[in-house]
Amino acid sequence: MWTRIRAILVARNREFYRDRAGLGWNLLMPLLMVLGFAFIFQDEQSDLLKIGVLTPGDTLSGVESPVLELEHVTFVPVPVADLAAAIVKVERHQLDLLLDPSAVPPRYWINDDSAKGYLAERLLLVSEASETEDTEVSGIEAGANTNAEPERQTLSGAALRYVDWVLPGVLAMNILFSSLWGVGWVIVRYRKNGVLRRLKATPLSPWEFLTAQVLSRLLVVLGASLIVYLGAAWLLDVPMRGSYAALALVYVAGSLCLISLGLIVAARLRTEELADGLLNLLSWPMLLLSGVWFSMEGTSAPAQWVSQALPLTHLVAAARAVMIDGAGVVEVLPEIGVLLALAVAFLTLATWMFRWE
Repeated sequence: MWTRIRAILVARNREFYRDRAGLGWNLLMPLLMVLGFAFIFQDEQSDLLKIGVLTPGDTLSGVESPVLELEHVTFVPVPVADLAAAIVKVERHQLDLLLDPSAVPPRYWINDDSAKGYLAERLLLVSEASETEDTEVSGIEAGANTNAEPERQTLSGAALRYVDWVLPGVLAMNILFSSLWGVGWVIVRYRKNGVLRRLKATPLSPWEFLTAQVLSRLLVVLGASLIVYLGAAWLLDVPMRGSYAALALVYVAGSLCLISLGLIVAARLRTEELADGLLNLLSWPMLLLSGVWFSMEGTSAPAQWVSQALPLTHLVAAARAVMIDGAGVVEVLPEIGVLLALAVAFLTLATWMFRWE
């Protein structure tokens, strides 16, 4: 059995490597895309301050603070349960300041390395001082302490560049296209050209053939992704804060899942044109709703629900958790488990549906 699988695997790999145009495109396209994002978004800073406000829920309703009356400032509600994640955003300059107006005295988190954070802090202190002066008399009559100043919590950290954030998504996108078209389109071409009909006459079983296709494409996509990652790390000095073992497991699980999904498309189709249409129908919703190019935070509830049902979402989220947040194997095990479970389900369905002719 394994001799037959090895023979198909070697033949498929040779076919891919001899296609120099396809090989070059698999390597150059994602790297050029990363470099393009780095060129376009050289300065991700905007002129608008962004201040996070701790709230009991996910809205600012019921929160009272003179700071909220400031103009030309974006206020982002931060549920109390998400405090740790919001502090990390302050460290990375994704939030200019984080305010807890309900604390006594009020407290805030500021990054000393952020120029915008400095301006946000100045505005906060001026607003609080103005509010204190306006309520001084009423505060004295009520016996309250009107001299309490906000408690300062100091943080530090470098800004997170857009290219740092988008690189895990670009790698996942390259795996998506290489997995779906690398097996889905190719196997349909084999069926149309009569290759599968000839293989049917051999002792090769559908499971053996599909297993060889999965292993062959897995080697290709992981090798290409490694080259793209090394090139981006060398050219752009992208961060890698987590475990390389965790990152490898994430991409292996994601590749197996997406390759198996491509096999379902190729199980019975007879024309490349129909295969192209179905593969595009599968890939583009995942690209738009999986957080590849932009965050899904703030999108509608139905969009977020659909996003969580897509395998690419779990691949991108796990890769970002490792590369940017410093996650290890344990932290990304839920995403790896989801991807592997989907891979088994997709491969089983593809084997059941597969037809040689």
